[in-house]
Amino acid sequence: MTTTMRTIIIEDEKPSRTQLKRMLGKLEGQVELVGEAADITSGLELIQAAHPDLALLDICLSHRTAFELLEQISEISFEIIFVSGYDQYGLQAVKCSALDYILKPVRQSDLALAIHKAGKRMREKNTAGQIANMLAILNQSQKKDHRIALPMMKEIRYVLPSDIIRCEARNNYTRFHLASGEILLISRGLYEFEKTLSFYGFIRCHHSHMVNRSFIRSLLTKDYVHEFQLLDGNRIPITKQRLAMSKNVFDHGKQ
Repeated sequence: MTTTMRTIIIEDEKPSRTQLKRMLGKLEGQVELVGEAADITSGLELIQAAHPDLALLDICLSHRTAFELLEQISEISFEIIFVSGYDQYGLQAVKCSALDYILKPVRQSDLALAIHKAGKRMREKNTAGQIANMLAILNQSQKKDHRIALPMMKEIRYVLPSDIIRCEARNNYTRFHLASGEILLISRGLYEFEKTLSFYGFIRCHHSHMVNRSFIRSLLTKDYVHEFQLLDGNRIPITKQRLAMSKNVFDHGKQ
């Protein structure tokens, strides 16, 4: 049985609020709009009064951010879909924490999919830990201290990127090979991690492989076949289309 999610909008631009309300109206039965706010102060008051299941939360609220709002809430018991005007400050932390976001201009299909996923997360009750991880990333200046959230079948694991040797695509899943020898099967495609992991020095060298350049021993070339030799002895193929980029990133990483 589907539960209608009590939903609020916290967005500082009136045209954007109007657009989101119109789009939510097309999702009758899935969501019930119970309030809207335009800034952090009124947003906090709305959350306390409405007890929402879901918040559509603009990252940029005037000259402040949604993260400032979240830091003022002692216990986050609702789902969040972040709304962003562009690939701005904080979005990397959102991605690392496996939280959902949609980019402006918002499309009906993107909103519908995000709300569907929010309903699933509401049943799994993982969001509080993901929010805590996101805020921790925002408050840590050193990338080496960041952890990324990896959604597994029955849990979300938080892993240091420096502990990941490589990632291997398996249809709609991704196998994460860790330095400890453990292999995590993650219920998302490799493409969903590509931009995030690139931020931490990973190289997409093949449509099925992404490697941490810290674990690369050498670049091998024989009979027009190119591979990365890893410190653990594994060899990872490099496609011709990705060879120049892979060599450039690898050589840059050695400097």
